[in-house]
Amino acid sequence: MRINEGCLILVVEDHPAIAELIGECLEIGGYEVDFARDGVEALRLLGESNYDLVILDRSLPRLDGINVCRRIGEKQGKAPPILMLTAHDALEDKVTGLEAGADDYLTKPFAADELRARVAALLKRSRREVAGSVLKVADLELDVETMQVRRGGQEIHMTPTALRILTLLMRQAPRVVSREEIVRAVWMGEEPESDSLRSHVYQVRRAIDGDSDRPLLHTMVTAGYKIADLGPMVASSPDASGLAESGAR
Repeated sequence: MRINEGCLILVVEDHPAIAELIGECLEIGGYEVDFARDGVEALRLLGESNYDLVILDRSLPRLDGINVCRRIGEKQGKAPPILMLTAHDALEDKVTGLEAGADDYLTKPFAADELRARVAALLKRSRREVAGSVLKVADLELDVETMQVRRGGQEIHMTPTALRILTLLMRQAPRVVSREEIVRAVWMGEEPESDSLRSHVYQVRRAIDGDSDRPLLHTMVTAGYKIADLGPMVASSPDASGLAESGAR
C-alpha cells in the first residue's frame, strides 16, 4: 500500500492542461484525486465527500476561489486545509487569500516537488490538529478548529495576522521561532513593511499577556520569539522589553 493511498484531494482548476498536470503530480505521490472545473462544482463535491485537502485556483468561473474559501469556512464541522493557486504574486493578493481561509498559497508556475512538499506539510499539520485540536501553554489555549483563544478561561479576540503568528508560536512552543520563519509562514516569504512584524508581535503580546505578571510571549534578542511558561520572575521592565524587541527585528 502506498503511503498516501486513501488520502483524497480535490483539485479545483478550470484549465484542463493544468488540472491534468496537478493530478499526475499528486498521483505519483500516491494521492487519490477528484477534479472540479469551477467554484460551484467544487462546493457540490465538498458537500458529497470528505476530502483531506483542497487545491484551489483563485480565478474560477461562476464562483471564484476567494468565495469558495469563505463558503468552506462557513460550513459546520472541520474544513479540509486549502492550498490556493494563483498567477497573482502581489502581497495583498496573498493576504486576501489567507484571510479568506486559505492555509497556504502557491504562485504559478510552480515546480512539482514544491507542490507535493506543500501538500505533505498541510496534511501533516491537519493530522496533528485532528490528534489534538487544542494547543496549550500554561493557561493559554488555542483551539485550532475554531481558532478561539482563551487565557485563564477568558476569551481573547485577535486580528487574523496576530492569530496566525500566535498559532505558529504555539505549534512550535517552547522552541524559539526566528523572524525569518514567521515571515515565511505569515507573509509567504514576502518581506513585510518596516516594523510590521514587530507591531503584530506587540499585538499578540498585548492580547495574551496584557498586564500579567506571568508573561508567555518572550522576545529572544537576535534570535526571535517563543511561547513558554518561564514563571513570573521572567517578566521584564518596559525598557528591557523594548530593547529586546529592537534586537529581534
